[in-house]
Amino acid sequence: MSQYGTPIESPAAALADPRTADNVVYDPTLSELREFAREKETTTEYGSPSYVSEHQSRNADLTENALGADFGAADYEHVETALDAAGDREMVCLDRQLGRYPENSYVCRYYVPKEFSRIALSWANLLEPAPEGANPDFTTVQVPDADDVAIRVLPDEGFTAVLGTDYSGEAKKSFLRLFMLDAKRQGGLGLHAGTKRVRLETDDGDLETVGQVFLGLSGTGKSTLTAHGLGLEAPEDATMLQDDVCALREDGTVAGSEGEGLYIKTIGLSPEEQPDLYEAATTESAVLENVDVADDGTVDFDSDAHTANARAIVRREHLPSADEDIDLPAVDQVFFITRNPAMPPIAKLSPEEAAVAFMLGESVQTSAGDPDSAGEAIRVVGTNPFIVGSEGEEGNRFRGLVADLDVEAYLLNTGTVGDRDVGVDDTVTLLREVSRGRVEWTDDPTTGLTVPDVVPELDVSRFDVGDALADADDRIADLREERREYLDEFEDLDEAIRTAVY
Repeated sequence: MSQYGTPIESPAAALADPRTADNVVYDPTLSELREFAREKETTTEYGSPSYVSEHQSRNADLTENALGADFGAADYEHVETALDAAGDREMVCLDRQLGRYPENSYVCRYYVPKEFSRIALSWANLLEPAPEGANPDFTTVQVPDADDVAIRVLPDEGFTAVLGTDYSGEAKKSFLRLFMLDAKRQGGLGLHAGTKRVRLETDDGDLETVGQVFLGLSGTGKSTLTAHGLGLEAPEDATMLQDDVCALREDGTVAGSEGEGLYIKTIGLSPEEQPDLYEAATTESAVLENVDVADDGTVDFDSDAHTANARAIVRREHLPSADEDIDLPAVDQVFFITRNPAMPPIAKLSPEEAAVAFMLGESVQTSAGDPDSAGEAIRVVGTNPFIVGSEGEEGNRFRGLVADLDVEAYLLNTGTVGDRDVGVDDTVTLLREVSRGRVEWTDDPTTGLTVPDVVPELDVSRFDVGDALADADDRIADLREERREYLDEFEDLDEAIRTAVY
C-alpha cells in the first residue's frame, strides 16, 4: 500500500505548503530563475538566454492517465517518486494562471528541482502570475533526472508527474491537457488550436469581425498563420489571440489559455516569411531552447544541429500581431491544417465532413512529436495528442458544436498539391479572401470536395488535384478507403460522420 494510499486520492495535499517549506524556493522572479540557471546558459547576440536539453520532444508513448483501463500500482509508484522528490530535494515552485475566461481559468502549481530552473523559466514566461494566496487547481511535479521516463496523469486530482525528461514542452502540456479535459466536461471541447480575430471593412465603411480557429499539429504552420497579418491595412487588421490550446464553449466563445507567451518552432524562422514571430524571437526577453547558438552568441535559426524541434518562448508583448485579449468572443470559421499532397489548397466542409477532418487529423509527423519519424504521414484525432477519454465522442461533440453554432469549416493544405508547392503567400491570399467571403466555390470531381473556382489575386487552377497528382483517381480512391478503415476503429463515432468520409 502506498504511503499516500493506492489509488492516491489527493497527491497535491501530500505536498507541504511551498510558501513555508524549507526545501522550496517559492515563486522566484524571472530574473532569479535565470540566475539559478546561469551555468547552463549561452547568452545570445540579442541578450536572451539559450539552453540545450537532453530530451528534445514529447514522450507521448510513455504518457498514461488514471482514466485509462491499464493504469495500476506501477503507475502510482511513479507518482510517489515525484512526490518524494518534491518533499526531499531543493525545488523551485511557481504558481501561474492558465486562462482568463471565468469558467476556464485555473491556478497551476509547478515544481522542479532548482538545478533545472531553466524549465521553470520557460514555463513561467507563458502564463500570467496567479492571484496571491490562491490554491492550485492543477499541480505538476517534474523530476528530469529520475531513472525512468514516465508521465503519469491523475485527471480527477489535477495532478501530473513528469519523470526522466527535461523537455519544457512536457511541463507546458501537463497543464494544457487538463485545461482541455475540463472544457469537455463543461459541454464544450478543448482544442489544440490557435485563434485569430480578423476585422474587415464592409461596403458601408463599418468594420465586421470574423473569428477564426486553426487546428494543426506542431510544425504545420499553425503559429505562422495565426500570427500573420494577412496583408491587411488599417483600419482592417488580423490579430492573434491564442497560438496553441483553447476551449470551444457551447455558446461559441473560444476561451484562451496562455496569457503571457508562445512556445514557437524556430527552424527556418525568417523576417521575410514570419516577421512577427522573428521579431519576438530576437528580443532579450525570449528564451531559446535547442537552437543552434555559437559560443559568441550568434543565432542560426536555419540549423538543426541540436534538433529540428528547436523552440523559442516569446512574450506576447513583443509580438506585433498579438492582442491583449486571449479569448475569442465568437467563432465563425474553423480551419484544419494538413499537408496531404492529395488534397486541394483549401476546401469547404459540411459539419459532417468537418468532423471527419477532425477525426482524421491528417498531417505529417513533426519533430515535436517524434524526431525519428519527422516527415512521415500521420493521423492524430483533433490534431491533439493530449485527448483524455473517448476520441470518437470528441468527434461527435465537435460535429454538434460546429452545426449548432453554424460555423464555416475548411480544410487547408499548407504543403503541396501533387508536386506543386502551396506557398505561404498562396495560403494567406486564400485566408484573406475566405475571410472577406469573396471566393466562388465549385464541386471537384476528383476529390468530391467543394473547392475554389475563382479567388481574387490567385490562379487556383494550378492547384487542381486531378491535374497536379499522378494517377489522381486511384490515389483518391485508395485514400478514401484508408480513411474509412481508420474511422472504423472508433466505436463511439456517429454513423453520419463515418459516411461523410471524403
